[in-house]
Amino acid sequence: QVQLVESGGGLVQAGGSLRLSCAASGRTFSSSAMGWFRQATGKEREFVTSISWDPSRTDYRYYADSVKGRFTISRDNAKNTVYLQMNSLKPEDTAVYYCLALGHWGQGTQVTVSS
Repeated sequence: QVQLVESGGGLVQAGGSLRLSCAASGRTFSSSAMGWFRQATGKEREFVTSISWDPSRTDYRYYADSVKGRFTISRDNAKNTVYLQMNSLKPEDTAVYYCLALGHWGQGTQVTVSS
């Protein structure tokens, strides 16, 4: 059974940082792309960032314009885990953050940025 478990969310002041993790189990994800999405209250789920199966291919990391330069995605295939380092957080980054891989979603982790 495939399972994605996000962690690392929380409450942070504007300008602060958080690091999210998404641990995958049930199968090996080392050959698949992985991504992060987010959904704010009352809004549709939106793309945040994605990463190729090969963590060394930085040219195959994509970011939404709204997070470019502030967020960094990375992965550790040995741990079947993808990370999202979020710096210079803004109140508009407040949302539930979801991990996606091979058509499977995690349960999400809440990120709240106070002004």
